[in-house]
Amino acid sequence: MHAYRTHTCAALTVANVGETVRLSGWMHRKRDHGGVLFIDLRDHYGLTQIVAKAGSDAIALLEGLRAESVITVTGQVVSRGADATNANLTTGEIEVVAEQVEVRSVAQELPLPVAAEAEYPEEIRLRYRFLDLRRERIHANIMLRSQVIASIRQRMIGQGFTEFQTPILTASSPEGARDYLVPSRVHPGKFYALPQAPQMFKQLLMVAGFDRYFQIAPCFRDEDARADRSPGEFYQLDFEMSFVTQEDVFQAIEPVLHGLFAEFADWQGRGRQVSALPFPRIPYRESMLKYGNDKPDLRNPLVITDVSELFAGSGFGRFATIVEGGDVVRAIPAPNTADRSRKFFDDMNGWAQGEGFAGLGYATRKGGEWGGPIAKNHGEEGMAKIAEALGLGPDDGVFFAAGKEAQAAKLAGLARTRVGEQLNLIDPNRFEFCWIVDFPMFEWDEDNKKVDFSHNPFSMPQGELEALNSRDPLDILAYQYDIVCNGVELSSGAIRNHRPEIMYRAFEIAGYAQADVDRDFAGMINAFKFGAPPHGGSAPGIDRMVMLLAGEPNIREVVLFPMNQRAEDLMMGAPGPVSAKQLKELNLRSTAEGA
Repeated sequence: MHAYRTHTCAALTVANVGETVRLSGWMHRKRDHGGVLFIDLRDHYGLTQIVAKAGSDAIALLEGLRAESVITVTGQVVSRGADATNANLTTGEIEVVAEQVEVRSVAQELPLPVAAEAEYPEEIRLRYRFLDLRRERIHANIMLRSQVIASIRQRMIGQGFTEFQTPILTASSPEGARDYLVPSRVHPGKFYALPQAPQMFKQLLMVAGFDRYFQIAPCFRDEDARADRSPGEFYQLDFEMSFVTQEDVFQAIEPVLHGLFAEFADWQGRGRQVSALPFPRIPYRESMLKYGNDKPDLRNPLVITDVSELFAGSGFGRFATIVEGGDVVRAIPAPNTADRSRKFFDDMNGWAQGEGFAGLGYATRKGGEWGGPIAKNHGEEGMAKIAEALGLGPDDGVFFAAGKEAQAAKLAGLARTRVGEQLNLIDPNRFEFCWIVDFPMFEWDEDNKKVDFSHNPFSMPQGELEALNSRDPLDILAYQYDIVCNGVELSSGAIRNHRPEIMYRAFEIAGYAQADVDRDFAGMINAFKFGAPPHGGSAPGIDRMVMLLAGEPNIREVVLFPMNQRAEDLMMGAPGPVSAKQLKELNLRSTAEGA
């Protein structure tokens, strides 16, 4: 018999009744039933109930052990009987009568319970992450992550992609987020950087002639944490393709994402639906108008409408003045709110003020009768036109966001989401994908009073060099695109600018000299001078996809050993001080207080 186990804790069934078996695992729960001790023994695979009977050596030993102690149990498999069966366990029809118990490791008093799913402070969970990972929900999330990555690899290879590994130690890049820097011991005063993404390397792979590349790539960015972003490091499905149009990229990756989400849609019996192929293509400006942002949650049926013209010269002076001054009014429908009290609408206004806006106007409607100051002043005819523009029914109210276009769009987008949530319009059992396309190539930087890149400086402008030379930069669109699911941006991508003359001109418009490009992006621009194919790609975030599939609100719930919001690893004590000897070897001196 094996020293530790003949079976896992999920393997035994009634077919094993009468056999002598050996199991090893953690003591998950312990229940004393008047001289008979029941132990739920847990390993990676599942649970098996162990019974230690009165007077046995096993019960004397087990009674003195805390939960999470590691033991090996040898005993006979017996049937529980119909009345004692646990239908929630794969092993629920049997139990093992302990004849011999060996203690492998004694657990001290636990800082957090493993057998319970109660919420615990994040600091404790991260400091004792190895215990947190034993808990059923988190353990399942991490297994889901592994299965998702395995599925992605299989699907990408099936689409003709080849996996390559790009460098981790590379050069610092002047654009994007802050780099994590690594000092060089053999080159005093010089630093490597951890890659924010394999962007340049994957483009160089296309120049090298490899055609279709992918990897599950680690990326490192020194930026603040968010619910959908880990500080420090994250993983993405990085891919690039040669001799492709934007539509070719979509057709290559859509089946991967659709197939992946369909595969795991019923994870843990959740029975979710995935939007059909092809995914909708929504131009950036349309998305900003209809949804108030460039990552719309299409599960929400509400659509924002610009009603600025309908308030020009109206009886509601505040909105009329806003429109006459060149600003906008956006309307968000609130369907079937006739039975909602005035408090619902006032609370929405208070919420908007709490978000830093001046307020959120509204008009109520019940049985076709309008209510509220805006409706009263705007008049029956004016409100009828608004109802027609929005397709409102006789019991549908409406909210208004007014002001400068960017701020009005932002408030309208946030209000659309909140109204959808408050009215339970967002179906939690759907995955709705879309592409956001036609991003502006440039934008106006109000702080520095100059034109700058709006999204990705290495994207191909639509119209190429001719557009750069003949059009207003703020009117030029780029072959840039984002893939969005349920309001979460999974990735940005682009058809790349692979021609040096176009790249130099694009950077010139943004205020960079040719020498700047040659210095800052030497590896890539030099490679393009030796024959570069048209190419493009994207990089959907692994962590975000698993977060969506697991139904978790925070990305730290699907990462093995995440940092806290201050980019600290509480378990390992990172970042931490280093010795004077280490600093000297690296030709560094710390200026931190007390160092």
